[in-house]
Amino acid sequence: MDHSPAIPPDAIDNAVEDGDIETGLHPIFERMPSSVSFNKLRKRLLRQTRQALDDFGMLKGAKRWLVGISGGKDSYSLLALLMDLQWRGLLPVELIACNLDQGQPNFPKHILPEYLASIGVKHRIEYRDTYSIVKEKVPTGATYCSLCSRLRRGNLYRIAREEGCDALVLGHHREDILETFFMNFFHGGRLASMPAKLLNDEGDLMLLRPLAYAAEDDLAKFATAMEFPIIPCDLCGSQDGLERNAMKAMLADLERRMPGRKDTMLRALGHVNPSHLLDPKLFDFQSLTPEPKE
Repeated sequence: MDHSPAIPPDAIDNAVEDGDIETGLHPIFERMPSSVSFNKLRKRLLRQTRQALDDFGMLKGAKRWLVGISGGKDSYSLLALLMDLQWRGLLPVELIACNLDQGQPNFPKHILPEYLASIGVKHRIEYRDTYSIVKEKVPTGATYCSLCSRLRRGNLYRIAREEGCDALVLGHHREDILETFFMNFFHGGRLASMPAKLLNDEGDLMLLRPLAYAAEDDLAKFATAMEFPIIPCDLCGSQDGLERNAMKAMLADLERRMPGRKDTMLRALGHVNPSHLLDPKLFDFQSLTPEPKE
């Protein structure tokens, strides 16, 4: 896939100036102090989100999206950016924010419903005690993330169906995609990552990741500036030595020594040449022979 910008860097600004979309700021940004650096950050994230929406055809047939909200920086940022694009007339989709309360000890149940109500977004809070299931099923010393994620995803798919949504939208970003690729590369013996757009196994819902091009550092800065009420994860967040942490550290070290490597690696995931790999299921090596000489 060609990742050259489908949307010019100044597209949002030009559209505002030309009167094609709403001018000014979405109400969720109005209380933010006027800052050149924050405005640049916000516009960059909006541009990257729009590009992902366009590159992967996320808006085709889209009418209603369930946006997963965990209480972390990424999902808060995702919701804010989608609401901004929706307000500007660039996202003709109904949004429903959803938090799955997984029964973690000391989870502050009031924070998310109060925040979501304060920004005027339709939302649903669902309680399912998957925490106890994970603690029971996962052996001592093993990581919780895989089972926790599967249980959470299954419940979110169910809720999306109940709400009449055609897609579940999650806040995975550039680093999530790269870390997953290298985890599969080093530990799974396969070339695979998180796709930006995926049809679920049942074939009735899309899974979308509009922040696929967004850098985690940018999202962290955005979340801090927006003063989102962050809720830490007390399950996987309490474990040390996770494989993902090792991948994160490796990528951070590469980026520190060779700035720009993360973007280069992300582009590589969209420029696959099957004939230069080793998978005979993707390329017919058996039939590859030189042309006969005359």
